[in-house]
Amino acid sequence: MIPTLLLATRNLKKQKELQDLAAGLDWRILTLRDFPGCPEIIEDGNTFLQNATKKAVEISRHTGQLTLADDSGLEVEALGNAPGVYSARYARGEGSTDEENLRRVLMELGDTPEVRRAARFVCAAVIARGGEVCFSTVRSVEGRITSAPRGTNGFGYDPIFYYPPFGQTFAEIDTARKHSVSHRGQAMKAVIEFLTGNGQQILDS
Repeated sequence: MIPTLLLATRNLKKQKELQDLAAGLDWRILTLRDFPGCPEIIEDGNTFLQNATKKAVEISRHTGQLTLADDSGLEVEALGNAPGVYSARYARGEGSTDEENLRRVLMELGDTPEVRRAARFVCAAVIARGGEVCFSTVRSVEGRITSAPRGTNGFGYDPIFYYPPFGQTFAEIDTARKHSVSHRGQAMKAVIEFLTGNGQQILDS
């Protein structure tokens, strides 16, 4: 029987990215769209790991499925590591669009010189079963914030996140290249390694 993994997200862009990253995993992948009665989890943690843990634990308990939850976002050093856990709702709370969020970051940075525009993407990924955490990891990628959006690929803050080794923003590179270095790509690689080595044992326990 093919094992099942539930991705704890309703975000279609994140769902697509997570499913792409999990393509090397020979598992059946479900999302919260397969569980319409699942309650909305309030992400009120102070860290990405706290939020991811809360989602994984509560959704695994509700659905009875082995659940993978992630929480990720952008930290800009000159803004005191904002937007941080508020990345998805930075501009005006719930309902903020990607464009609004990145525009607020650019506005707050203003004419801050390039040397002080350091930033990182952070991703926390947590796997839980029956309300208990089985695995967790936090990964990041370093870059800096551009003065204006560049590129049309990706989503979120990708158009303003410049990755020096590639000399481009995350929105200017193709998906496979981005996944090879991104915060979520690193986290999912660790998830796949864990599930490949321990997944069936967890399901059988």
